[in-house]
Amino acid sequence: MAKPILLLSAVLVAIGLTPISFGTASPSSRHVHVRARSYEYTPATIDVQRGDRVTIELESTDAVHGLRIDGYDLELRSSPGQPAQLTFLADRPGVFRVRCSVTCGPLHPFMIGRLRVAPEADLWRAGVLAVVATILGVGLGSRRNSRPGQRPMATAP
Repeated sequence: MAKPILLLSAVLVAIGLTPISFGTASPSSRHVHVRARSYEYTPATIDVQRGDRVTIELESTDAVHGLRIDGYDLELRSSPGQPAQLTFLADRPGVFRVRCSVTCGPLHPFMIGRLRVAPEADLWRAGVLAVVATILGVGLGSRRNSRPGQRPMATAP
């Protein structure tokens, strides 16, 4: 009985003290160059971390295009040869649709992209700790109730 509890304690302490990295870095300044042409954005997905100060530079190569980030209510517009720039704080984690805000032709409704804002690493650590504690707690609880040779407790009528 003492061994499983000691093992559980060691695992929880190790997870709590170990820096967990899921490909995220500390918040920083990010500069992203987005090219708009022929009803597409390149890159189609912008990946940042929550807390980053993000600068998007929009360059249009064929017609006037816009870039609107739903959920942040941000918009910029670029003409060929005239790039536009926008800076904001990525303070909301999640995936946000990026779309062209200028009617640029027949396939305009299909000119979309994504902004992915990753949550902070501490949130992941808390989630991992909760899952591990739940799994180990349920495992120890079911093991305690199924000992061979133990008589069930009597209940009052």
